[in-house]
Amino acid sequence: MVPTSLALGTFVCLVGIFRAHQKWNEIDHKTQRFYEQGLQLFSNQILKDGSRAGSKQISDFTKAFVDAVYAKLLVVDDKDANGNIVKRERRRFANASMTACRRAWFVGQRAQETVVPAINPFSRMGLKSRAPGQPVRETPTATWDELVAFRAAAKKLGYCSIGTAALLTWEWLQREEHVFGAFEISHYRPDERPNSVKIVHPKNGEEAWWPLFDEAGEPLFPELMEELDTVKEKMISGLIFRRDHKHRKSRTPLPWITERKDLRYLRSVVKKIVIAAGIRTELSFTSFRHGGFTEGADSDLTDAELRAAARHRSTRQLPAYAKRTRKQLISGSKKRREERTKSALAPSPTAPFRAS
Repeated sequence: MVPTSLALGTFVCLVGIFRAHQKWNEIDHKTQRFYEQGLQLFSNQILKDGSRAGSKQISDFTKAFVDAVYAKLLVVDDKDANGNIVKRERRRFANASMTACRRAWFVGQRAQETVVPAINPFSRMGLKSRAPGQPVRETPTATWDELVAFRAAAKKLGYCSIGTAALLTWEWLQREEHVFGAFEISHYRPDERPNSVKIVHPKNGEEAWWPLFDEAGEPLFPELMEELDTVKEKMISGLIFRRDHKHRKSRTPLPWITERKDLRYLRSVVKKIVIAAGIRTELSFTSFRHGGFTEGADSDLTDAELRAAARHRSTRQLPAYAKRTRKQLISGSKKRREERTKSALAPSPTAPFRAS
């Protein structure tokens, strides 16, 4: 478990224990990368005696020592346009470093109880996401017009699956990792429930069934359903959204998400589509989900209807909540569609995408 090249009992040794543990392999690629950066940032911090924090014995670590190193990591010297040294805060990276160190300590303590002390000095540090008085950083919210333009550009570039996924995240308020990493063919209109779709939330393990038709049998999401029906006709199983563009390297369309839960390639393609669509370059795939929420609020959805759409409920509450949720989902979906088509100047939905 402990690499022999590492000095036993040091913080660098603790990092080695963490990276050699099974828990490390269970972490997705993106989080692993953040942990690597955070652990390295702490380990390389130069102390007053000239040594690095990573070379210190963890048995000597105290909460005061960790707080002092965090204070050093929080502020870094930088140069302005005139070459003058200025102080710059890097709270996000400093917080990420403490989070990675805390996780490494917990895993290391369970793996090597005789080496890693039971008290974790990185716990309960009261980390703040932003400095006092600093404005909240918000994700840019897309408009319906921008969604239409994005989908048109995606279709033109051959990325039909991303265009459909953008409409799905707008309508069903699903996170990026849910859309591309959890939505399977078997979830959409299965034989046992042909009028519903199952939404899976990997974050909390909750599953929810969305109605696709109202009480009169009218489809609630006609454009999206037509596109998903087309995909279902050509696929038997697996994730719905795959790399369907003609210029892909693999003959078989692979999922956009990798086995390590990595979506970096997808995000680069989304940026490419955003630029081709001529919409705001700060928009991301998440912006369309936020746009769906905003549309819901503008359509006078109640808090209960919005919570029902986002499924912000625990699994234990789901059985008693499901009946009431179905009514709220139908009501909320109809309100949003009415608001979308209220103005005569509003652009009509783009034509359904057809996979090449």
